[in-house]
Amino acid sequence: MRCPSCGNLDDKVLESRTMANGESIRRRRECLACGHRFTSYERIDEKPFMVVKRDGRRQPFDRTKLDKGIERALEKRPVSTAMVEQIANDIEDLAIIKGKETREISTSDLGELVLEKLYTIDKVSYIRFASVYRNFENLEEFIEEVKKIEKRGNQK
Repeated sequence: MRCPSCGNLDDKVLESRTMANGESIRRRRECLACGHRFTSYERIDEKPFMVVKRDGRRQPFDRTKLDKGIERALEKRPVSTAMVEQIANDIEDLAIIKGKETREISTSDLGELVLEKLYTIDKVSYIRFASVYRNFENLEEFIEEVKKIEKRGNQK
């Protein structure tokens, strides 16, 4: 570590303390050349989990966007607030697992995870989310999606 006083690279660590629930370490150091004491902090520099948009742009995963989409689909449906939170947690966990290697997930994969989860919870919410996610433009597309739900229900 470079001494802030003289610029020398040789120092010794006098004391180390774990800070912030183990997320960083505070180290008291002393320069071996000039004796100046200084503090350094060490923390994990983790790359953010990214979402790849349809046009190829990348942006950091935003849990609030996920929450809003799920809440909108489940609005005025018989699903508790705790359940909405659990759904969002499950989808976030699945997204991170799916994108573990590259630390990113496409919006289409993320949308499909939401659809799969909503399908198991509430079919009306599933249709609501699908209509926005898949950008339905007419009544026939709604009807086609409802028919798919009926087919899946009959196969079980």
